[in-house]
Amino acid sequence: MRLAKLLSAVVLTSVLSAPAFAATCNPPGGMDAFLAEFKKEAAGKGISRKGISALDGITVDPAVLAADKRQGVFKQSFEEFSGRMISRDRMTKGMRNMNAHAATLKKVEQQFGVPGAVVVALWGLETDYGTNLGKKEVIRSVATLAFDCRRTEMFQNQLMDALRIVDRGDLTPAEMRGDWAGDFGQTQFLPSSYYKFAVDFDGDGRRDLVHSVPDVLASTANYLKGHGWQRGQRWNEGDPNFEAIRGWNKALVYAKTIAAFAERLEGAGARAEEPRR
Repeated sequence: MRLAKLLSAVVLTSVLSAPAFAATCNPPGGMDAFLAEFKKEAAGKGISRKGISALDGITVDPAVLAADKRQGVFKQSFEEFSGRMISRDRMTKGMRNMNAHAATLKKVEQQFGVPGAVVVALWGLETDYGTNLGKKEVIRSVATLAFDCRRTEMFQNQLMDALRIVDRGDLTPAEMRGDWAGDFGQTQFLPSSYYKFAVDFDGDGRRDLVHSVPDVLASTANYLKGHGWQRGQRWNEGDPNFEAIRGWNKALVYAKTIAAFAERLEGAGARAEEPRR
């Protein structure tokens, strides 16, 4: 299970305020009327037919509306949560990935200032290193939540940026699959964060956080840098970089779990590098 979804209520409230949109939520003509209005607005914002066509045939997803309305309050303590999430298996896989992608992680730290242990910790906690990405159609999910009047402004912003991702050629709509709230990719970015922080680190001309591990690692570091990460500083509670971690998710238990996991990965890596006596 992805950590972000256990705390999805907090994740969604941490997104930056969206600009006002003209499309009317839940209009008399239903989803078709909403999408027709939204397409006009997208065209007015410079999105081409390539991006706008991602809305063709979109219908409301009742399962997304149901999931949004049944969100509860997360009540596990840090000890309970971190004890379950930082498992022996996840640690083993984390160290394996630290070694396998050492060269890329070194370049990522050089460019963005974020140590590999922190990036790999997020990667592991979000999708178990890319093995659990979710199956929901992202554009349908965010269109459904934009159509609904509970948080239409926020999700119209997410929907517009989802179309921009398609429009600039990063991914096709079919490749954009994730969780019900619209977060996707190997470290689970919402569309607006993807559009803003995703980088092409493998040089293939696409910002691909679904298939490209270099893009995933660099983009995750870029997100943290964009939220105030300070090169060379520590990241536990009370340290300069803890608030950058909370920029990923405001939930204290989640931020502390990321920090603890990164500490363990860093420590295990340091021990592995010690010369044998």
